[in-house]
Amino acid sequence: MPDQFLFAMEVILNGLMAGVLYALVALGFVLIYKASGIFNYAQGVMALFAALTLVGIMEGQVPFSHLINAIFGTDIHHFGWHVPALLAIAMTMVVMVGLAWAVQKFIFRHLVNQEPILLFMATIGLAFVMEGIGDIMWGAEIKKLDIGLPQGINDWIDVTTFEAFGYGFFIDNLDISATIVAVILVGVLIAFSQYTKQGRALRAVADDHQAALSVGISLNFIWILVWSIAGFVALVAGIMWGAKSGVQFSLSLIALKALPVLMLGGFTSIPGAIVGGLIIGVGEKLFEFLIGPMVGGATENWFAYVLALIFLVFRPQGLFGEKIIERV
Repeated sequence: MPDQFLFAMEVILNGLMAGVLYALVALGFVLIYKASGIFNYAQGVMALFAALTLVGIMEGQVPFSHLINAIFGTDIHHFGWHVPALLAIAMTMVVMVGLAWAVQKFIFRHLVNQEPILLFMATIGLAFVMEGIGDIMWGAEIKKLDIGLPQGINDWIDVTTFEAFGYGFFIDNLDISATIVAVILVGVLIAFSQYTKQGRALRAVADDHQAALSVGISLNFIWILVWSIAGFVALVAGIMWGAKSGVQFSLSLIALKALPVLMLGGFTSIPGAIVGGLIIGVGEKLFEFLIGPMVGGATENWFAYVLALIFLVFRPQGLFGEKIIERV
């Protein structure tokens, strides 16, 4: 086979892997928007905060140590122990559930029935507050996140393709792990939505708040639940992105990468988030491979937004979104 064709296949595979990571972030947006109609700008910061908390717990770091030392003149930074990865993930999830409860109780509980723009502005404020708390709580330096996931080029794929075609495929083990985790996560979310009492209640709230209230469904409980699930999704996304590029504050910008995914897939569709992520991932890699050299490269920074704008013109609700028809 020609090397160019094989190289294009490698680009597509890497694009699929990148698309899965985009989709993981987009899932958090979809879950919250479906249940409450809130576009959660803070989803990227939630992934950052979860990753920072996980690293801090694993390394036995003292929360707010810089602030404590500045106030009391001490010099403490670590407890002197390390926490196993699985236990640290469980402890981080407890923190994210506590965060979901606090967000609902102290912010969005008081903004019920307000204009969507006010709710959106509230999530922007929440993003900056969480980013500041994360900085004070765990420090601003870049952190390495290692929970035992395999990393580096997959030798089996590289060797197998080289022997078959005289060409090596360079596929990252971490991307393969992210793909497997994303598939499992989506399967669990779909099963939860379809086959559990809480999942059916969540879908009822997404369809009609007033009807859900009339049959005794607690909106407060559902919103805490959905923010908790979004926090879990943010934790998974934070682990994957943090393990890939380090836990740093630029991690919060992955929310911007999720926006084109949502525009393509639709703001209310879990499958749409996955399909949109895959389209964006493959599209930007292929565009860079085919067109990038002709226009000076760096097309991955803007291609997704151009594609999303085209979709907005011809199908504003996205591929899987519900078309809104208003009759006058």
